[in-house]
Amino acid sequence: MGVSWEGFVIENIPAYLSDKWQYSYYRTQAGAEVDLIMEGPKNQVWAVEIKRTVISKISKGFILGSEDVGATNRFFVHAGEDRFPLSEKTEAIGIVEFIEQALAQ
Repeated sequence: MGVSWEGFVIENIPAYLSDKWQYSYYRTQAGAEVDLIMEGPKNQVWAVEIKRTVISKISKGFILGSEDVGATNRFFVHAGEDRFPLSEKTEAIGIVEFIEQALAQ
């Protein structure tokens, strides 16, 4: 179920956003991984972790991957509607609000 949610989010984010964003992913052999990297206006680099449910801890691989790509913002996109900080640098957010925030950039 989690894999299909991740695919759903990765397919729908670009479908709703303008072409001012570029999309990629990041994974290293050492385990650093970012599900979706969005490079957009004002030299922003958004690192996005996608999970169906909210977890209480961000993975070390996501933290390292975010640092590797020079992320200016870090998001944890989940299936709910709540928005809250997961860490000092990462915010949990629902997909609808995430897309709205990206559209506002």
